[in-house]
Amino acid sequence: MQLFAFGINHNTAPLDVREQVVFQENTMEHALHDLVGRNRIKEAAIVSTCNRTEVYCSTDKPEDAMHWLADFHQLQVHELEPYIYQLLHEKAVKHAFRVASGLDSMVLGEPQILGQLKNAVKSAENAGTLGLLLHKLFQRSFFVAKEVRTSTEIGSNSVSMAAAAARLAERIFGDIGEQRVLFIGAGEMIDLCSSHFAARDPKQITVANRTIDRALALSKRLNAKAITLADLPEQLALHDIIITCTASPLPILGKGMVERAIKARKHRPIFIVDLAVPRDVESEVVELDDVFLYYVDDLSDIVKEGMDARQNAVAQAESIIDHNVIDFMRWMATRELVPTIRALRDQGERYRRHELDRASKQLAKGEDPHKVIESLSRGLMNKFLHIPSSTLNHSAADEREQLIELINRLYQLHRSQ
Repeated sequence: MQLFAFGINHNTAPLDVREQVVFQENTMEHALHDLVGRNRIKEAAIVSTCNRTEVYCSTDKPEDAMHWLADFHQLQVHELEPYIYQLLHEKAVKHAFRVASGLDSMVLGEPQILGQLKNAVKSAENAGTLGLLLHKLFQRSFFVAKEVRTSTEIGSNSVSMAAAAARLAERIFGDIGEQRVLFIGAGEMIDLCSSHFAARDPKQITVANRTIDRALALSKRLNAKAITLADLPEQLALHDIIITCTASPLPILGKGMVERAIKARKHRPIFIVDLAVPRDVESEVVELDDVFLYYVDDLSDIVKEGMDARQNAVAQAESIIDHNVIDFMRWMATRELVPTIRALRDQGERYRRHELDRASKQLAKGEDPHKVIESLSRGLMNKFLHIPSSTLNHSAADEREQLIELINRLYQLHRSQ
């Protein structure tokens, strides 16, 4: 079995491709069971965020796992191949460490990915697809991420998608304190965004969610109003800034709904940031006048600002990662030797028991203990040396020298000149 990782991310695939291979939280365990059940895969975990979909697995047929990703999402393999990266063994380990440390994120050093990785581990544990190898890989990834954050400045000068959305809103409106803000969704990303906007003291905050209970929980912390998604058609026009990030597989804000809101606002501009993958806002909305619509990828230029301190820490972080990759690969190599070492010890145990049984019978017959011990030791020696001696005697000329060197090394012999 090989450690294999593959997927697509914001560097390799545009948003319209990424949103086709998203795994929703409520389907994750089913997907893992399907992946392991249909393929020669021993372990598997799936990381699915707005910026990446990655599969980590232990398999001896990596191509089957890639075909499964396309099949599961009802796509053709050739549709995904141009965007997919494939990583084996050491490269997969290094990639996992870089992802956990925030070095592979759209926002360099962002900490949110750690929570997403932990969710991936939890889903794999619940599905029963997280074995020793992937458990060790992710636990070491979390350790590396902590070391990188405590030993470098990779997390300094806080920059995030949430902060970028707030800064972009300020560029368009100037003073957010005069604007009404609507958050659609109540998950982690909306929670982060609401903190950045609330700190700027907007005129009004509203939280819309599929279930009113979650909307109320967030709105209480923000001193905001709570509504359901069913209220959006009437409420949309009352807000100047809309931040949306839900897990809906279909758009929540269609072109018609937004167009009606613009007319009701008498063409006062409306600013929308859609952080969801798949998107919450129909792409046709961008065609409307007086609408400033930004998707996840549109924020990339903004989040790159003010990153000098983090960039300076990259080399140090990469050094920490490389050191840990070496340690992890050493552990993997040791793990691969375990079956051979166990088999060798089992064979030695069989030899020992056989000679011990024979010696015990001899002692029971009253034979001289000294001679019994001598016979036991000679029998063990002969059994242990028979196979290497026989192999050496029957070896071909072209492999004999190599066998001699190997036996000298294994038994720490000093060849006489």
